[in-house]
Amino acid sequence: FFSGLTAMEKKLAEYKCNTNEAIQLKLVRFPEELEDDNTTFNPEYSHQVFGDDEVAFGYKGLKILLYYIAGNLSTLFRIEYTSKVNEKFDCVEADDVESKIREIIPPGFCTNTDDFVSLLEKEVNFKPFGTLLHTYSVHNEEAGDDITYQIYKADMTCPGFREYHERLQTFLMWFIETASFIDVDDERWNYFLVFEKYNKDGATLFATVGYMTVYNYYVYPDKTRPRVSQMLILPPFQGEGHGAQLLETVHRYYMSSPTVLDITGLCQIINSVQLFNTQLVAFSGQNFRDGKNLEFVLQEYVLLAQGTHDIRGQHTRRVYEILRLRATDMGDAEQSRSYRLDVKRRLIGPYKKKQRELAKMRRCLRPEELTNQLNQIDLNMQHEQLEESFQQLVSDYRRVLERLAQA
Repeated sequence: FFSGLTAMEKKLAEYKCNTNEAIQLKLVRFPEELEDDNTTFNPEYSHQVFGDDEVAFGYKGLKILLYYIAGNLSTLFRIEYTSKVNEKFDCVEADDVESKIREIIPPGFCTNTDDFVSLLEKEVNFKPFGTLLHTYSVHNEEAGDDITYQIYKADMTCPGFREYHERLQTFLMWFIETASFIDVDDERWNYFLVFEKYNKDGATLFATVGYMTVYNYYVYPDKTRPRVSQMLILPPFQGEGHGAQLLETVHRYYMSSPTVLDITGLCQIINSVQLFNTQLVAFSGQNFRDGKNLEFVLQEYVLLAQGTHDIRGQHTRRVYEILRLRATDMGDAEQSRSYRLDVKRRLIGPYKKKQRELAKMRRCLRPEELTNQLNQIDLNMQHEQLEESFQQLVSDYRRVLERLAQA
């Protein structure tokens, strides 16, 4: 019986597919790209659609094709597989992959390549939505030329934007771990879009690069406090600086408005990005690693940061710690120890204050012997909590570095 069960389990295991690998995404400009594997990219996440295991059961060689026309994001959705479970497996059914995908992509998609290519031919008519805020260029080594990008502000009153946004937001499910779709009927949402200009048969076309959503909170009596909700630069464009361009453009847009009180979240992100771009020029990696230079570096760093970015206190220190982590070889025992001690000196402040307060209280409430014993227990807990806080902080900092590398 058990050997039979094991054989069955092995058989069933052959019909499990990793959905991060099965889902194949494309942003298509030319028909020949449909057959070009180099233009395909995969999700980082699929758990919000396929569960925490990120597995689809019931197929061998499963491919979930989600191809988008580069500009207006008209979609081709097709499922392919080499084999599928059948009635030979009692009480076992294949997952309904199609229904799961249909839940997140809007209706009106193509199911065959010919229809998709027909739509691709009409892409020349697609133009960006809304108001142009900023134009910039990035040098492309492969093309040997500068490529022009534009950032637009749009809203739901722009004809065709609602349908476009429904297609665009599907990418959130694959690239932001805790993504959610927003209520587009709420007029307080603003949308900022990045497009690349490219040439096709002598015409200028536009390709979608990424976007940001910002919610405008009302502040009595006549102000708003914008808050960044989600930002995504699509994978083919990551690492080219578009995230920084988008953040800075949005920041300028809001700062020019007299009704904006402040920009929640955005200022800190902006400052971090700008500091990464400017302060690394000012300070070498050695300065960040060398404890002897630490006080001088921080003083200079704070002056620069406060003078150019209006940053204060804790945030400046945290960005410094991120920069120093980037310049530190954590595999080197001496560098790692120096960094750990430096960060823990900051983290230990609240613990020391709490320790002093507890000691005062216990002197009033307990005999001296008990006070010492309890303080010792607290000291042990303090070291554990301090180490836990440090590890969590380093983990958070690494995520920031990864995101900035992609931006």
